[in-house]
Amino acid sequence: MEGKFEQSVRVGDVVLGGEKLALIAGPCVIESREQCLDIAEKIKLIAEELSIPLVFKASYLKANRSSVRSFEGPGLEEGLRILREVKEKLSLPVLSDVHCRSEAERAAEVLDIIQVPAFLCRQTKLLQACAATGKPVNVKKGQFMAPEDTVHILEKLASFGCREALLTERGTCFGYHNLVVDMRGILSMRSLGVPVVFDVTHSLQKPGGEQTSGDRSSAATLARAAVAAGSDALFIETHQTPESALSDSTTMLPLSLLKKFMQDVIPIREAFLECSLK
Repeated sequence: MEGKFEQSVRVGDVVLGGEKLALIAGPCVIESREQCLDIAEKIKLIAEELSIPLVFKASYLKANRSSVRSFEGPGLEEGLRILREVKEKLSLPVLSDVHCRSEAERAAEVLDIIQVPAFLCRQTKLLQACAATGKPVNVKKGQFMAPEDTVHILEKLASFGCREALLTERGTCFGYHNLVVDMRGILSMRSLGVPVVFDVTHSLQKPGGEQTSGDRSSAATLARAAVAAGSDALFIETHQTPESALSDSTTMLPLSLLKKFMQDVIPIREAFLECSLK
C-alpha cells in the first residue's frame, strides 16, 4: 500500500499520525444536545491543557444494538444537527459512524472523518460511498478479521480514490462473549502505511446477551500497551456518569478520569518515537 495513502491524516489543525498522540473521544451515542455539548467542551479543555490533537466523536445512530429495546440515538438528521453545533461552537472536528450508502453523502456535509463500523468493514459498496465523499475514512477492523487482512480494505478504498484513511483496532472475538487484543496487530496495520487507532472502549466489551457488557478495569493497561506498540491515536468513549449511560455503560471511561488517563500514556508515545528514531 506504500504511496497510496497519506502517512498522516490532517483535519484543519488536527493531525492524526503525527508526532503527538491524538485523541478521538466523546460519548458512545448522542443522548441529548446538552449532554453532547457539555462532554465536548470538557474534552476540549483537557486536550488544550495537554496539547494533544482532538477529534470529537459521538454516534447519531447505534444501528447494531443487541436488543430491539436498546436506545439507538437521535437519528441521522437530529444527530448531525447536534454534531454541527459542536463543530461550530467549539471549533472541533467531528467523527461519527455511517451505516449504509444512503447516509454517506449527507453525513459528509457535517462530519470531518467518516467512520465505518467494525461489523461493516468489508462492505464494498459502503466503502465506495464513504470514499466518494472525499473525507478521510476511519475503518474499524472487524472482530472477525486478522490484522493483516485489513490490506484488502485499504485496497478497496484506494481503488475508489480515497487517499486519507485510518485503521482502528478494537479487539478480536475469542470464543463466545469475549474479546482479546493482540498488540502485534497494531504493528501489522502500521506496516500498511496509514495511521492506526486503538479503540480502548470497545476492546473492553464482552459481547452477547440482550445488552453487551464489559470491564473498564483493563482500560489503562490496554491503552498503555497499544501506545507502546505504536498506536497513533486512542479512541475513548467517555461520559459524565457512565453507570447511567444509555449505551456501553460498563465500558465508557468516566469523564473525570480522562485527563489523568491521557497524562499517563502521552510519555509512552514520546518514548516510542524516540526508540523508533534510534
